[in-house]
Amino acid sequence: MFAVIQTGGKQYVVKEGDQLSVEKLDIEPGKTVLFDRVLLIEEGEKTLLGAPVLETAVVKAQVVENYRDDKIIVFKKIRRKQYRRTRGHRQSLTKVAIIKIYTDKSGISAEELGAAVAPIAPTAPKTAPKPKAPKKAAPAPAAAPEPAAKPKKTAKAAKAAAKPKAKAKTKKTEK
Repeated sequence: MFAVIQTGGKQYVVKEGDQLSVEKLDIEPGKTVLFDRVLLIEEGEKTLLGAPVLETAVVKAQVVENYRDDKIIVFKKIRRKQYRRTRGHRQSLTKVAIIKIYTDKSGISAEELGAAVAPIAPTAPKTAPKPKAPKKAAPAPAAAPEPAAKPKKTAKAAKAAAKPKAKAKTKKTEK
């Protein structure tokens, strides 16, 4: 029997007795935790598949330790620009041991589940962003009163008015 659980934005395939490292959980070592975001459970020929999660399934685990992972080096470089940055990073993790996989938590007594810490709250499903209200057009500035109508110029007259006439150069040469 195995299950696929989701925690910390990642999915893990777990069996009873497995130990795995997950994103840091704010729970002290020795306490139990319930993973209620169970995506799939397979037991022999029977497979339960959630859409997206199985509402009645739960995986019970015990926190073994909280620790920090090995340091990784993050190096950034842009060639020919004299840009280099080196940073280190250590991820905080929690090691958990899987105790039991339950397909139906409603028929399980509270003693059997143990003094479990409140289950990991499921992440809220992402909803479509609310449509934004259309932007109101800025009020147009008060227009100055239009002058009395002028007679329209024809295209030929407008072109002629645009170009000032150049004086003809005449050069008298003396011999």
